[in-house]
Amino acid sequence: MTFSADWLALRELADHRSRNVKLSHALAKYFEGWRPVTVIDLGCGTGSNLRATAPLLGPEQFWTLVDYDPLLLDAARERLQAWADGAAEKDGALVLFKGAKRITVSFRRADLSKELDAVLEPGANLVTASALFDLVSEDFLAKLVAGVSQRKAAFYTVLTYDGDQRWTPEHACDAAMLQAFHAHQATDKGFGLSAGPNAPDVLSEGFAAAGYTVMEGDSAWRLEEQDAALIAELAKGFADAVAETGKVSPEELAQWRAQKHTGCIVGHADTLATPPA
Repeated sequence: MTFSADWLALRELADHRSRNVKLSHALAKYFEGWRPVTVIDLGCGTGSNLRATAPLLGPEQFWTLVDYDPLLLDAARERLQAWADGAAEKDGALVLFKGAKRITVSFRRADLSKELDAVLEPGANLVTASALFDLVSEDFLAKLVAGVSQRKAAFYTVLTYDGDQRWTPEHACDAAMLQAFHAHQATDKGFGLSAGPNAPDVLSEGFAAAGYTVMEGDSAWRLEEQDAALIAELAKGFADAVAETGKVSPEELAQWRAQKHTGCIVGHADTLATPPA
């Protein structure tokens, strides 16, 4: 399971503006006064999650960015250097200077489906991810909760799909398309049968059972005319996934594809879980 750097760049603005502000503030408050903060970012892509989360944390940060795709790790290195006010290489790591913050970034290629325990190194203060956990299995989520809680790390994830999807203008096939999309999403993406829209609840319930304090907040994409390029790419990917299921007739699928979509709401949830004192 991997995504192109172009797709990740296209969605970054919508991702950043959709994050739940209440949870962002809660994360910043939890880590207030911590120096340094050590972070593991799972499925990091091109580093978008760091670019949005690092401003919430303290002046000295150490991040390990983990992804399976070496091309995305290379793109992350390039885009983070472009984002920072300054950058330097030190002992194989990338040191970024952004405002008053010094952010040391290491890059690690790993298959999370097989190497999760090794990736969750001891000493991490925060485990984070963006737009990942609806694509993994409930068994993987249980292992994640166990690994994070054993290390007594905080957990913060954003933009986990929650099943809500509404297109503008509406189409008679919308409901059938969404049902077929969810059937496609439940297939194996490399981690076993995917949790799909159940993932936010699985995460919250798992961390609560581990004694964590859990907060959840809405982070839906609300896409409008200024997001035309993202809407078009999203509609194409949505229809392509539906086509693979064979659950919608070719005629209905063609009609849906032919419609010009001017807006879309895609439901997401953010989750913050902090360990017991």
